[in-house]
Amino acid sequence: MKLGICLPHYGRPIEVPRMLEVARRAEERGLDSVWVTDHVIVPNQANVIYREHMLDPLAVLPWLAGVTRRIALGTSVVILPYRSPIPVAKLLASVDVLSGGRLIVGAAIGWLEGEFEALGVPFKERVSRSEEALELFRTLWTQAHPKIETKRHRLHDVSVSPMPLQKPRPPLYVGGNSEAALRRVARFADGWHATATNRDAFQQSADTLRRFWKDAGRDGEPALSLRIPIVIEGVHQAAVDMALIRGRHVITGTVAKIAEELRGFRALGCGHIALEVSYSTYPAIHDTIDIIAERLRPQVVD
Repeated sequence: MKLGICLPHYGRPIEVPRMLEVARRAEERGLDSVWVTDHVIVPNQANVIYREHMLDPLAVLPWLAGVTRRIALGTSVVILPYRSPIPVAKLLASVDVLSGGRLIVGAAIGWLEGEFEALGVPFKERVSRSEEALELFRTLWTQAHPKIETKRHRLHDVSVSPMPLQKPRPPLYVGGNSEAALRRVARFADGWHATATNRDAFQQSADTLRRFWKDAGRDGEPALSLRIPIVIEGVHQAAVDMALIRGRHVITGTVAKIAEELRGFRALGCGHIALEVSYSTYPAIHDTIDIIAERLRPQVVD
């Protein structure tokens, strides 16, 4: 199993030197990935950590490509209906090229209705727009001269560049915990990107996905990944209360307890976990990265 962190580019004053330290520390300590998160314009009444001081993930990704050398770069997740899919496909392909083939694309349909309203995107169209975007991504990343017609796009006699460095294309994961989301994984993606779920719920959804995967005639097994907050006992205890108040499942406790829970997800087939460190503050974030690298990763990496 691979372990990475979600870059804290939201929910705190924007301090670029500190973000740079986090990204490079994760890479230097041998973690597998660093992930960015997507919100554009959040309603004031939404009780989410992403409301203030949030850099755009599609701006942060190219920056990460330039300031790191080895670590994988993931999106957890791009909200597909928020933007026109063709420019996003080009941007993500460009990041894959600029990073030397290190991109992992996580994508989802979105859930914050007020954000859709602010962006002028009909909330009821989020499924159709997302599935259209996924279809376009898969085509534009594998065909230099595509011929495809979707509900909103007709592509003929055009050339696509750049093509991603990874072949046949970057890994594509779809997020969401509903049955509809899992069916979307089986139809369009390489794997599932779950969010802040416990092991029982993860297992139930993974079993459901495998059934949908088989029904869709897909070969092999879907990749399974997870984004989840981590708060290590004694490192930044105040963050535990903050995370729990927000109603999310959190991996918390002693290093031994956290390692046991991570191994439990590995036993369920989870191949990659993005640990959200943003509920902590500095220097606790640096301490958390060190503990993940030095004490947790050796216990869970295959």
